Amino acid sequence: MEASGEEVISVEDEAVDKSKFKTCKQIAFYRRQKQLRLEKSLYQALLDTLDITNDSIKFQVINEECKIPLSVEICEIEDNIFRLKINEIKPLKPRYEVPDVLIKEPAKFRLNISERDAGKLVLACASEDQQLHITANPFQIQFVSKDEIVLSLNSRGLLYFEHLRSPPHLRKSTVQENVDGSSASSEENQDVLGLWKENFGGFSDIKANGPSSIGLDFSFHGFEHVYGIPQHAETFLLKNTSEDDVYRLYNLDVFGYKIHSKMGIYGSVPLLLAHKPDRTMGVFWMNSSETLVEIATKAAMKVVPSGSSDISKQRVLPQTDVRWMSESGIIDTFILMGPRPFDIFKQYAQLTGTQALPPLFSLGYHQCRWNYEDEKDVEGVDAGFDVYDIPYDVIWLDIEHTDGKRYFTWDKKKFGNPMRMQKQLMKKKRKLVVILDPHIKVDPLYTIYSQAKQRGYFVKDRQGEDFEGICWPGLSSYLDFTNPEVREWYADQFAFKTYQGSSEILFAWNDMNEPSVFRGVELTMQKDCVHHGKWEHREIHNLYGFYQQMATAEGLIRRSGGLERPFVLTRSFFAGSQRYGAVWSGDNKADWSYLKISIPMLLTISMAGISFCGADVGGFVGNPKPELLVRWYQAGALQPFFRGHANMHTKRREPWLFGEENTRIIREAIKERYRLLPYIYSLFYQAHTAAEPVMRPVWVEFPEELETFGIEDEYMLGNALLICPVTEPKVTAVSVFLPGQQEIWYDFRTFKCIEGKGIVKIPVTLDHIPVIHRGGTIIPLKTSVGKSTEWMADVSYELRAALDYKESAVGLLYLDDGHSFQYLHKKQFLLRKFTFHENVFSSRCADENGQFCTKCIVEQIVLLGVKKQPSFVTASIHDGKDKAVAFTYDAKSSVLTLQNLSLNVGVDWELQIK
Repeated sequence: MEASGEEVISVEDEAVDKSKFKTCKQIAFYRRQKQLRLEKSLYQALLDTLDITNDSIKFQVINEECKIPLSVEICEIEDNIFRLKINEIKPLKPRYEVPDVLIKEPAKFRLNISERDAGKLVLACASEDQQLHITANPFQIQFVSKDEIVLSLNSRGLLYFEHLRSPPHLRKSTVQENVDGSSASSEENQDVLGLWKENFGGFSDIKANGPSSIGLDFSFHGFEHVYGIPQHAETFLLKNTSEDDVYRLYNLDVFGYKIHSKMGIYGSVPLLLAHKPDRTMGVFWMNSSETLVEIATKAAMKVVPSGSSDISKQRVLPQTDVRWMSESGIIDTFILMGPRPFDIFKQYAQLTGTQALPPLFSLGYHQCRWNYEDEKDVEGVDAGFDVYDIPYDVIWLDIEHTDGKRYFTWDKKKFGNPMRMQKQLMKKKRKLVVILDPHIKVDPLYTIYSQAKQRGYFVKDRQGEDFEGICWPGLSSYLDFTNPEVREWYADQFAFKTYQGSSEILFAWNDMNEPSVFRGVELTMQKDCVHHGKWEHREIHNLYGFYQQMATAEGLIRRSGGLERPFVLTRSFFAGSQRYGAVWSGDNKADWSYLKISIPMLLTISMAGISFCGADVGGFVGNPKPELLVRWYQAGALQPFFRGHANMHTKRREPWLFGEENTRIIREAIKERYRLLPYIYSLFYQAHTAAEPVMRPVWVEFPEELETFGIEDEYMLGNALLICPVTEPKVTAVSVFLPGQQEIWYDFRTFKCIEGKGIVKIPVTLDHIPVIHRGGTIIPLKTSVGKSTEWMADVSYELRAALDYKESAVGLLYLDDGHSFQYLHKKQFLLRKFTFHENVFSSRCADENGQFCTKCIVEQIVLLGVKKQPSFVTASIHDGKDKAVAFTYDAKSSVLTLQNLSLNVGVDWELQIK
């Protein structure tokens, strides 16, 4: 029976109803694993089974009680990465191994044995100062660097592996053996442990092959600061957990999610980073089933490598224990050895890929609402930006633009001429984004449904019928994006001849792809549903949204003949989602606390490889007061993805609806974003090529400075700008931590050097939030702002150089056409390096492969921290004569401005300041 629109909306409009979502104690595999309370592992390594090949070592471990052996494979991957895989030797059927997340099978090094006896194995690594120590009984692996243990696996004896088995009625005995060897013969006990069936919220999850969970403990020695494992509405620095409150990685549609909660929300990246002043490490737990993570930081006696008798080296150090538990699959984990933060980012990107280089327009401002009512509404909002002189690039349409929430269609009354609407936007050099969710309305007359039905493209229930659940259209079936054939077919739907009414300026938004099922268990799909390859949904749940975004991005690329970059925003994500577009933090609220928590949420996502991330400006749920809206615009304008969005039940909140003064301030914040786009676009190039996060925690730039490790209310935008959003009302001053003993910091807008080190008080008005320019860096900006990014292609540049204590500075500018793959296929790009040193400002090519031609010029250079007025300035161009340069000098602020330069961005030149 189809639900009415009112029924569906009421489901979504509720605040978080905790009863709809499991607590950790209601998760059966967690209850089972928590019964294992040992400090000595039940597993013993059988080193006599050792098999050494050119690229890995393999041996067996056996559970001493149930006597079931497992296969262990260890290999070293280039760039200081190790991989550990543990699997059943002869499973009842193959166990799920996560596909498509790794960009390629990593190249491996040979591990050499440097020591071996009956109870211990020492492996020499590619780096001479690193070793792996494997202890046989109890089984344990230690990672040793410079004669110190930095990480140990299974040192707490929590390796857990439930082997697949046939149901009790098919076996001679009904006694159910658990992984630890104990019996659970009674049906009542089996139900308590959720071995073959698990009940929640009126739903039964039938487990055809019984329990299949896995777990392993990791101990970081000397570390007390850990980060990562998005997505949670929680602090940036991960907290110690309790038995009632562990971090959950399980993608769920949690409308108006609760703040400071470890419950899973829309996305999951099972990457955890540990940091101390002299080292950063990471663990990537590649498992897409429901995953729980326990964390405990404590003081512990420093351990020495197994077999060492040097007790004098023991001392009390912090230690962080991390326990991973997943419902199914295998143990497939990557150890990222760092040792520096940027090494970790590159190591993780080597596995899962870097951030896709976005089209330039997508870094502008996006205006969204659920929903702009019709074409006239779109036209009016678009015109409003011009009337109020506010730049923007993209207007968005939510579900109401479709014909009865049938995706790839248009409401014939409200959007009767979508091509005309898009042509009007084209004239303004603006774009359109429309929503495309994974659920498909059950309607035989709807082409998308009928084709998918006929071809068997929907996820099945456990009886083999198409799974049907309630979502926005009412009764819906869900496309099985895990099937490559479905992804190919879905990508073809974006062809202009197929997607009637679409044009080259239309881009995509994947929402509700956790997947969301309004009357489903925990508002999502049942775990015993079946996907392509006969894999249960429990195996792939956290990958579902990843696969939809993959197919959508491919569709947008394919419709252009492979020429144009896509833009796809997704709500649900996993490791590797950075390759396909952007993510956002979901259905937040118009409340100061949600503005505040958005910073650690975005930092955590950024640290997990997804640089293109943002939070809905103003809050999706509720009506922001003008001050909150202004502060949110100021914050959002200096974050990677910048979109205003609102629920259909909120008051209209276009930027000009809150009075002339607030409109002015919002306009200034958005225009500042547009002036900064050359810097932001260059940061995305660095993210794309070198895996450097666009938005990064302060400690990444200052890894040895302990005071920065817990900072989450300020952050670095690239390496040059320190951003401190105002996240409380009626603030007249903010405390900002200025790191670095020899750093010089300047106010980005007044150019004045900021006095003081450590925590400084900075006065603020409603006009601005603190933006602080780091000495030693050069930022490229546009000298003026247009209606959208395309209007600004030929606008001249300003280079702003903030000098450090050595009176030097350096910076980069990346340029290409902003929309195509020509930068990749035809080397149509420019990368310029600007340097100021010993009173010479120079522009040089930073990548000789670049062939992009531009008429753009550097019109002005502003140098902050120049201690004395020069006598004259001359410009030297590689094929021209020297010429004098006009300049002004402000002795009070120590600012030197070089004017009317007309220096081509794409050629080498230098300025002599004497």
